[in-house]
Amino acid sequence: MAEPPRRMRELFLAGLAAAYLAAFVSLYVQIPGLYGRNGILPARRVLRLTGQGLWEQLRDFPTLLWLGPSLGLDTELGMELLCLLGVLCSFGALLLEPLRDSLVFALLWVLYFSLYQVGQVFLYFQWDSLLLETGFLAVLVAPLRLLLWGAPAWRPQDSITFWLVRWLLFRLMFASGVVKLTSRCPTWWGLTALTYHYETQCIPTPAAWFAHQLPVWFQKFSVVATYVIEVAVPVLFFAPIRRLRLFAFYSQVLLQVLIILTGNYNFFNMLTIVLASSLLDEEHVGRSTGRSKRRNTGSWSPSLGSFLSMLLELSTYSLLLYWSIQYFSLEINWEKRLLESKVAFTYHEFTTWLRTVTLPLVGLAFLSLSWEILAAVYRCACVRGCFWKLWAMLQWVIFATAAMGVFAISLVPFTYIELESNGKLWPGIHQAFGAVQRLQLVNSYGLFRRMTGVGGRPEVVLEGSYDGQSWTEIEFMYKPGNVSRAPPVVAPHQPRLDWQMWFAALGHHSSSPWFSNFVHRLLQGQEDVIRLVQVDESQYPFSARPPVYIRAQLYKYWFTSSAEGSHSWWRRQRVQEFFPTVSLGDPMLENLLNQHGLKDKTPARRPLAAVLPRVLQLLRQLCRPVPGPTILWSLYLVVATACLMRALHRQCWGGAPRTCHKGPRRGDPVDRGGVEKNGHMRRREPQERGDSRACAGGPGDSRGDGRHGTKRKK
Repeated sequence: MAEPPRRMRELFLAGLAAAYLAAFVSLYVQIPGLYGRNGILPARRVLRLTGQGLWEQLRDFPTLLWLGPSLGLDTELGMELLCLLGVLCSFGALLLEPLRDSLVFALLWVLYFSLYQVGQVFLYFQWDSLLLETGFLAVLVAPLRLLLWGAPAWRPQDSITFWLVRWLLFRLMFASGVVKLTSRCPTWWGLTALTYHYETQCIPTPAAWFAHQLPVWFQKFSVVATYVIEVAVPVLFFAPIRRLRLFAFYSQVLLQVLIILTGNYNFFNMLTIVLASSLLDEEHVGRSTGRSKRRNTGSWSPSLGSFLSMLLELSTYSLLLYWSIQYFSLEINWEKRLLESKVAFTYHEFTTWLRTVTLPLVGLAFLSLSWEILAAVYRCACVRGCFWKLWAMLQWVIFATAAMGVFAISLVPFTYIELESNGKLWPGIHQAFGAVQRLQLVNSYGLFRRMTGVGGRPEVVLEGSYDGQSWTEIEFMYKPGNVSRAPPVVAPHQPRLDWQMWFAALGHHSSSPWFSNFVHRLLQGQEDVIRLVQVDESQYPFSARPPVYIRAQLYKYWFTSSAEGSHSWWRRQRVQEFFPTVSLGDPMLENLLNQHGLKDKTPARRPLAAVLPRVLQLLRQLCRPVPGPTILWSLYLVVATACLMRALHRQCWGGAPRTCHKGPRRGDPVDRGGVEKNGHMRRREPQERGDSRACAGGPGDSRGDGRHGTKRKK
C-alpha cells in the first residue's frame, strides 16, 4: 500500500502559497489605476447599494467588500485591505509550515474570490479561475493544525483529496491540447503555430526572440512534442506504475519551464508545476530532498511483478513513440538533414476519436479515485483503538463524499471539449454544477486555442499631443512599443492593463469598452492610471502636463531576423487608425463613456478619520514608487533567505548527519519522520528525538550505528 502523500502535500501547499503571493502582490500595486475612484473601471460601479440587508447582499453577490462601509472603507480601500491580508497570509504560509493550514487556505480563497467578483475584465483570465479552483482543493488537502494543535502529520484520507489535484491537472492539460485541434486553427493543424507564437504572445521575453530564430522543422517538431505532452502523456497521470507517473511529471515540468523562459505568463506556469507535484511520491521527493529513509527493495528486482512492470513501462514508451511517428508522419530527411513532420489524420477522424475516448477517460479517472478511496479504507482499518478507528472512518466518509462530489460536478466543464459526451451526463450533475458555477469551484480550460497575429502581431500604440500636429508616442513599461527596447522579464507579476491592450488590438475598440475610459483618464492626467503605463514619471512624456489630444494607431510588429544584422528587436508597420483623435469634452468620447456606463460623477473622498484607512493610505504611499516585480521578488528573496538560514541552522545544530540514518530492517516499520499514534503520524518532540550528536558521536562524526534513539510507542 502506497504511503500517504505527506511530503508532496507540503510541497503543493507551499507552491500554492507562492502563487497566491504573486497574485495578491501583483494585483495590489494595480488597484488604484484599475479599480480606484479615478481608475479605468472603478469597482464601486459593481457594488451598488440596493437597500438590501448584508446577508441578502452576500447571498446575491458574495464578496467581503460589502463589509467595507462598516470599517470606514470605500471599495478601493476595501480591495487594498483584502490584498494586504492575502499577502500576509500567503507569505506566512510560504514561510512557516504550521500556517499551511486548511483555515488559512480557506481565508485565502475567500479573499481572492471577493476580489475576483469585482475584478471585471481585468480579472477574467483562465489562471485566475485556475487559482480559485486550486485554492478550493487546498482547503480539502491542507491539515487542520490551528484548531487541533498537535494534529497528526497525515490523515488516512489525505490521498483521496490529493487525488483531486491530479484530476485538475489532467483536465487542464488534456483540454489545452484538445482545443488546439477542435478549433480548426490552420497553424495548429499545419504544425506551424510556434513559428508565430513567440512574437505574437502578449509579453515575450528576450529568449523568445532567440527561439523565434530556430529553423521551421524544429518549430514543427516542437508542436508535435506539445501535442504528445498535452494529449497523450496526461493519461499516464493515473498509471499504476510510479516511473510512468514520474515520466509524466517531468514532461509537464519541461513544457512549463520552456514556456516560462520564452513568455511572461505571470503565476500560471508556476501554478501548473505546483499541480504536477501530485504525480510525485514519498520516495522520490525524499530522495530529492536528501531525506529518503525508504529502501528501494523492489523496483528492479528479478521478480515477476517487477518484470511485468518494466515490460508495461517499456511498452508504453514504445507506443508513445510509435503513435507519434504514425500520426505526425515523422521522418528524417538525411539529404536536407532535418526532421519532417505533418498531421496524418483528418478533423473528422480526430473528433471521432475524441468522442470515443472522452467517457472512457472519465471511467479511468473514476477507477483511479475508487482505488484511492479503498486504500484510505485500509489505512483507517489499521488505526489502533476502537474510538480512533471510528473517528478515522467518519473522516473517511466525509472526505470521500466531498471528493466524489467535486469529481462529479467537474465532469460538466471537462466534457465541454466533446458536447455529445456532455449531453450524456446525468441531469442531476448538470444541476449541481449550475448551483456552484458562480463560485468558480470547477472550471473549463483550454489555453492557446487559436494562434493570433499570423500576418503580424497587432499592437495598439497611443500618441499624445498638445497642438494636434506634433505627436509623441506613449511608451508602456512591458508591452512592445519602441522597436529598440528588449522584451522584459516580469513574471510572475501580471501587468493586467498591458494584457488587455493585447486583447484590444485583436478587434475594434468598441469590443473593449474600458479603452475609452482609459483614454479619458490619460487626458485628465490621473496619476494612478499613468502609473499603470510608467511607474517612473520621467519615462512618461506628459508627466508635467496632461496631453490635450490623444489618438491610437494600430501597428503590425515582427521580430527582427538574425540575418538582418539589425540592433533592433522588432520591426513594425502602421496599419490603420485604432482610436480617433479626442480631447476632453469631445462629443464622441462623451458618447462612448455614456454608452458603456462609464460616465458617472466621481464621489468626493471622505476625510480619513479612522485609523485603518490612514494606515492603508500610508502603505500605499510607501509602495507607490516601487514596481510590482521588485516588491514580489523582494518577498521571495526574504523567504529564500529564511529557508536557507533555517537549513544551515539545522545542519550545524539541530540535525544528525545523513550517514547516521540507514534504511529500516526487513519487518521493521518505515520511519516517516514522526511517531505513530493511533494510526496517525505526528512529529517527534525534541525529547523524543534525543540529541543528534549521540547518534553520530558529535557534529560531523559519521561513526553512528544508524539506529534512531526514538522508540516506537506501544
